[in-house]
Amino acid sequence: MADKSRDRELGMDRAITRRDFLNGVALSIGSAVAVRAGFAPQAGLAATPSVYPASITGLRGHSEIAMTIAHALRDGSFWATAPAPEDTGESYDLVVVGGGISGLAAAHLYAQQVPGAKILILENNDEFGGHARRNEFTASNGKVLIGYGGSQSLQTPSYFSPLVHQVIADIGIDLTRFEAWYDEDWHERHGLGDAIFFDKEHWGEDVLVMTADTAAEWVPNTPLNATAKANLIELLDTPPDYLAGKTREEKLALLSTVTYRDFLLEICGYDEQLVVFFQDSTEDYFGIGIDGTTALDAWGNWNPGFDGMDLGDVPYKTMSPSGRLVLTDPDPYIYHFPDGNAGVARALVRKIIPDALPGNDMDSIVTATVDYAAFDRAENPVRLRLEASVVKVAHNGPLNSDSSVTVTYHESGALKTVTAAKVVLACWHRVIPYLTDELPKPQIDALNDQIKIPLIYTNVQLRNWEALDQLKIAGIETPTGFWRGAEIDFPVSVGTYQFPETPAEPMILHLAKMPLSRKLGQSAREQATAGRYMMMEMTFEDMEREIRDMLQRVLGSAGFDAATDIEAITVNRWSHGYALEYMRPWDQFWPDGPLPIEVARRGWGSIAIANSDSGAFAYAHSAIDQAARAVSELLGDAAQMPEYSDFPGPPPELVGLE
Repeated sequence: MADKSRDRELGMDRAITRRDFLNGVALSIGSAVAVRAGFAPQAGLAATPSVYPASITGLRGHSEIAMTIAHALRDGSFWATAPAPEDTGESYDLVVVGGGISGLAAAHLYAQQVPGAKILILENNDEFGGHARRNEFTASNGKVLIGYGGSQSLQTPSYFSPLVHQVIADIGIDLTRFEAWYDEDWHERHGLGDAIFFDKEHWGEDVLVMTADTAAEWVPNTPLNATAKANLIELLDTPPDYLAGKTREEKLALLSTVTYRDFLLEICGYDEQLVVFFQDSTEDYFGIGIDGTTALDAWGNWNPGFDGMDLGDVPYKTMSPSGRLVLTDPDPYIYHFPDGNAGVARALVRKIIPDALPGNDMDSIVTATVDYAAFDRAENPVRLRLEASVVKVAHNGPLNSDSSVTVTYHESGALKTVTAAKVVLACWHRVIPYLTDELPKPQIDALNDQIKIPLIYTNVQLRNWEALDQLKIAGIETPTGFWRGAEIDFPVSVGTYQFPETPAEPMILHLAKMPLSRKLGQSAREQATAGRYMMMEMTFEDMEREIRDMLQRVLGSAGFDAATDIEAITVNRWSHGYALEYMRPWDQFWPDGPLPIEVARRGWGSIAIANSDSGAFAYAHSAIDQAARAVSELLGDAAQMPEYSDFPGPPPELVGLE
């Protein structure tokens, strides 16, 4: 039970800018969804948005309506109460199911290849971009701040395929502009470093420790026991060769079979507190903690302990795609719009529906306001229809490329149909078997292999960042906290949009959490599934309380007051978050194959599949590559596109694996 007195101190009773969808809302077809605070999802948002989607705060992410429909399809209850579909009479050359980066890219590429083609994109959420989600805030001083609620950055352009580079250029993105946009000196100019917060619930007392260049300078200030302190200092400052006497090949082979957890405990012989300290350090890239990440991938992730082992600088063949990428990444991490890869989604929308986003320069991708009323006009060659959940795709004849497809979708309480000559399914793999009865069981099994990692990305808009400046911290890690920590957003300025410079200005803090079971012995798939159920039991109030409590305990000594200094919160809850990539020790078929995606993504008849799941790689450039593959499948020899990549992660030849 919540402590009401503590809640009042934290400001849980204060009015902040938020609209909070209820958790677990039941939906019957044709009924309205009950929501808290008097806010109802707008029917036909694409035509008449009453609230600008990016500015809606509170609980965001996957639409409650869309999720309920998908779950009804999964559970077999949807069609029992569904009304008869209405034929819209609309016919398209291509229908794209899903308005994320892969779906938008598929529409763009098809329009390029087939000039004049009529294309309809059906998106089940009230916003386009999929996981590339924009969050906007208006502070009490009137300043607008922009944050990212999902897909974060264009990572490692050096590894992009020729096709991805061409698409990026075609939609008006010049990657060299980020060199000026991203203020790489911002943290140093303000003298800000990083800190670690040890909470009293796990460590006996609340302790905030500033990190330094050497572990010997800061580790003694932690509440770790004496043995763990000594172990951590050695691991970070002077790691020995823990596998002395073995050849490099023998070391790499061994490290590919043990987890980083076991590396710390069994190979290094360290105290168990180091496991607690590092448990979530691998979650950002691999979607699982050190109990399910090989020591080899942890090396790729730059976890400590490998500097003295002479492992070289070339990835070992069993490393995961992200392990390979991070280890060999030649590019600075600067290719970030203020709204993350929502900027890429906005650029794609402007390319295929020019009236939807004013301007033709790169700055306006960020600063212009989207005209949602322009999305679904009959005269548009490409149309985008939001809040339209596809529930069925079926060929109108033999399963060949000459058969048209009827696409049935739910919109505003009714079922409607359109006809398509071709279809791209740019939705999650695990949804596809519920949309069609035309697939063989081996493909269904392969589609169901792709479990997504649950993810919560939260933006907290602060009245100012004076407390952070006083403590001289830009980021906080919480090894045992509800949140993985909090950090000042990326310092990116674009045209008239300027990143905060003075501590008195409002600022966005970004918080992340991957809800995983962390049960020893469970695979990443099992932990993600269990974590999803855990997450869906959390209310916005639960998460808001954890935000306020953490920030008050960390920053309170510098005058921070959670009740007055927090002006808005947006929680982007992705119950089905990022695509799970293949990695040891669980996926013994990796990398030699056969890979489940090779079977899962096979098109049939007039239907192709494109999404990040198809590449088992949760990166924007992979989503674009998969869109190219799908369009190429549909058009066959008629497709004339630059070379794309269908390999999970960096092409093998770029990391020395061929």
